[in-house]
Amino acid sequence: MSTEGVNTNRRRFLIAATAAVGAVGAGFTAVPFVVSMQPSAKAQAAGAPVEVDISKLEPGQKMTVEWRGKPVWVVYRTEQQLKDLPSLDSDLRDPNSEVAQQPEYAKNAVRSIKEQYMVLVGICTHLGCSPTYVLAGAPNQPTADWKGGFFCPCHGSRFDMAGRVSQGVPAPTNLVVPPHHYLSDTRILVGVDQGAA
Repeated sequence: MSTEGVNTNRRRFLIAATAAVGAVGAGFTAVPFVVSMQPSAKAQAAGAPVEVDISKLEPGQKMTVEWRGKPVWVVYRTEQQLKDLPSLDSDLRDPNSEVAQQPEYAKNAVRSIKEQYMVLVGICTHLGCSPTYVLAGAPNQPTADWKGGFFCPCHGSRFDMAGRVSQGVPAPTNLVVPPHHYLSDTRILVGVDQGAA
């Protein structure tokens, strides 16, 4: 076969142009697949930090917000509830919060950054039910000497006002303290560790 009359420059140009068009086409084809693998806006919002306004919360009250599809409780503990906490230590499975169910900055006697405000994930550590907030003296309190806290009606687990689990109940560990920090005296950001913002 003779190569006379073949324009090699034109051949190179056509090969390069075909390769370029093919690369652009492959890029346009790949974009929908890459975009489809990213989480949706709803999924991204579900994992996003949640800002909580606690300015209207009064002593003894609990509010619930949703973070990552889970209930998160913010409780404004009364002076009496805080005073009662040390007296409960002997009845608790993990009074000093040795099991890592809280960030390091909440590994203290009250399991919180600010003593009066408690922030907990409202899911029982036994089988994932949501315990009920029961005040001392309430008609539905689980024991006669109840000082207030959380009672899981599914299997009878009890937690004190710091989310610490009682001995002799099915729940193996304290309630989880989620990562959080204070944006101001009345605003908490749940989902971001203190110092990470």
